[in-house]
Amino acid sequence: MNKKITVQDVADTIDHSLLRPDITVEGLKEGCALAAKYHCISVCVRPSDVEIADKELKGTGVLVTTVIGFPHGTCTKETKVFETKDAVAKGAVEVDMVMNIGRFLSGEYDYVENEIAEVAAAAHEGGALLKVIFENYYLTEDQIVKACQLAKNAGADFIKSSTGYAGGGAVLSDMQVMVDHAQGMKVKAAGGIRTLDDCLALMSIGVVRCGTRASEKILGEAKEREEAGTLYLTI
Repeated sequence: MNKKITVQDVADTIDHSLLRPDITVEGLKEGCALAAKYHCISVCVRPSDVEIADKELKGTGVLVTTVIGFPHGTCTKETKVFETKDAVAKGAVEVDMVMNIGRFLSGEYDYVENEIAEVAAAAHEGGALLKVIFENYYLTEDQIVKACQLAKNAGADFIKSSTGYAGGGAVLSDMQVMVDHAQGMKVKAAGGIRTLDDCLALMSIGVVRCGTRASEKILGEAKEREEAGTLYLTI
């Protein structure tokens, strides 16, 4: 079944990614302006850029998101908690935390769950939401299901596929597993989302956020299809 949607419906899923290590302050401001122009739901910036993004986006309705323990998730729990509190104090309203992948693959599930729970508590105390990044490239389907369970038990608000810094990314079959086992959490896809059709395919299975650097291209194409009366979501 095809459902007609709007450009804004697509923009409401896009976390515009500004995480590349070579982005300058000028580039960051340009990225924030682009997100505001297209009414993206959020920008996702490096922790040191949160205050800049918060200032640039005041009054636009675009949310400020940052990353915690990025990109490998290997810093200590205490560091992740501090990063979270610091980011929220500086203006972030959503934080995307990389779980400790090595500990997870070692079967230390209590460690992973406790870490997520402490970061979730730090985020929620400041009124922010927590997304947990699994890095699906390193995980089997059963391990993705297990990660969903841990994130749910720990109080996460979202689960997220990847950082964009490993192979793979937002593989549709993996995303379906996450949606099927989200247990009320929302699902964000990231990694390799470059076209409108990529976004629509993810939206069609229940993904509500798409992290991408290709926001302008995606939303430009959405506008063209909307004007032609051909912007549909298959559900």
